[in-house]
Amino acid sequence: MGVQVRSFKELDVADYDAVVVGSGFAGAVVARELAERANKRVLIIEKRAHIGGNMYDELDENGILVHRYGPHIFHTNDKRAFDYVRRFTEWRDYEHEVLADWYGTYMPVPFNKNSMEIVYGEEKAAHLIDKLIETFGDERKVTINELRAQDDPELSEIADFIYKNVFLYYTQKQWGLTPEEVDPSVTARVPVFVSRDNRYFQDAFQGMPANGYTPLFESMLDHDLIDVCLETEAESIFDLEFESDDENAPLAAISIKDVPIDGPIVYTGPLDELFLSRFGRLPYRSLDFAYETHDVEHVLPCGTVNFTVTEDYTRITEFKYLTGQESAKTTIMKEYSHSYDDPKTQIPYYAIINDENAAHYDRYLKLTSGLANFHPLGRLAEYRYYNMDVIIGRALALADELVGEE
Repeated sequence: MGVQVRSFKELDVADYDAVVVGSGFAGAVVARELAERANKRVLIIEKRAHIGGNMYDELDENGILVHRYGPHIFHTNDKRAFDYVRRFTEWRDYEHEVLADWYGTYMPVPFNKNSMEIVYGEEKAAHLIDKLIETFGDERKVTINELRAQDDPELSEIADFIYKNVFLYYTQKQWGLTPEEVDPSVTARVPVFVSRDNRYFQDAFQGMPANGYTPLFESMLDHDLIDVCLETEAESIFDLEFESDDENAPLAAISIKDVPIDGPIVYTGPLDELFLSRFGRLPYRSLDFAYETHDVEHVLPCGTVNFTVTEDYTRITEFKYLTGQESAKTTIMKEYSHSYDDPKTQIPYYAIINDENAAHYDRYLKLTSGLANFHPLGRLAEYRYYNMDVIIGRALALADELVGEE
């Protein structure tokens, strides 16, 4: 049957039992569950010209499968999430590796025993590794903050090296902030891995959809009770009714084409943009991507190289490692981070999380408190950083709740 794409002009909103805004994992999983388990007819509103959200991929002009919104590598310890996505497509084994370009020398990240030998040489590295194992244990991930908390100057030396050569410049490029302005939780995520495991993730379940993410979403949304309306912005079709004229008054109802939506509304877009930024826009970081095709089998030694001390881009990804394609050509993608300034031409990727921004977001969230059928879900709607598997898990949990109410 395929995905049922409908024109908004032709829709009879009264035909639908639920409305989902966005067709990434958050929206697509809930839509499929409501259709399949609760027998609800679901309308998906999608502002882009395609389904799949930021996971969308396609063949470029040279036949190389590329991710159009940055690399997405699936990894999880949540068996339910992994089993769920495997329902909809074949998967290939893939375990991601990342190298840092340290002035032209490659070293594994997270920084590990192998990185230590590259930086310090085998003899000194062996001494430092023994000290790490003695202090923290083997096969452990230890954060910069933990290292800095030790009195030992050699452990501080490791922390300082990682901070200056792996974290500092990369973070300034990624977030446009000084390290002092970055939320401490970001610093805490930069570890030393007391191991020779070069994998970027150590999750129990890892892999990539064998034919790409777009076919996965096409399969997930291939249901006779799901319709998708593309190139349609929720803020342009939602009629918001508030309890009063006060700017802080919560929502009382949402209508589309003068039809009140009484069933579930699952919203996965930026919450501030739904309310036309009445309290000012929430800050995000956005990304630009520059693609290059080369007439060689490979350009990089692995899927992703981070540029932590040089260059104005943050990283390069070579997609053939991720997809398993075989070709005499290869496509790489350079990634540039910048502020999110224009919702019409840019995409919000990363919420800039701090106390001030959290309070700003909460002010928007309170506008939805009076509408029991409105459910913000996902990175943008919740102003959080979530990996794909966490989004899937949260979507399944919300679906369980909504189906249980039936």
